Amino acid sequence: MKIYLDNCCFNRPFDDQKQLRIKLETEAKLDIQERIIQGKLELAWSYILDFENEANLFEQRKLAISDWKAHACVDTDWTNEILETAERLERMGVRNKDALHLACAIVMECDYLLTTDDQFVKKTSGVTEIKVADPVSFIREDIE
Repeated sequence: MKIYLDNCCFNRPFDDQKQLRIKLETEAKLDIQERIIQGKLELAWSYILDFENEANLFEQRKLAISDWKAHACVDTDWTNEILETAERLERMGVRNKDALHLACAIVMECDYLLTTDDQFVKKTSGVTEIKVADPVSFIREDIE
């Protein structure tokens, strides 16, 4: 199974872990990363991940996230197909950068895009090419 984690998902372990939801999403995300290392899941990467991560003001976080690129089975630069797909997603109400992440994941034929952004999940309910979920829901679905 090929998955794509957006930037907010990669950043979840750096958030305040005192909140139960954040702690659960962090634990699920770390479990997913372990499955990637074990070869049970394939990770997809994109230019928009690089772009957003480069803007990270915290050098340690930026390096920790960029290290995951080495584990990716596929990486994409922008293409006309990605831009056209992103434009279609934007017309559905998906925000610009989210649309680019999702378009990359769709073009790379990922099974899931994982995010911790509730609005992103809601706005993509009509997308049929890929499942968009938070890390906890993904773990729950994968177990069942």
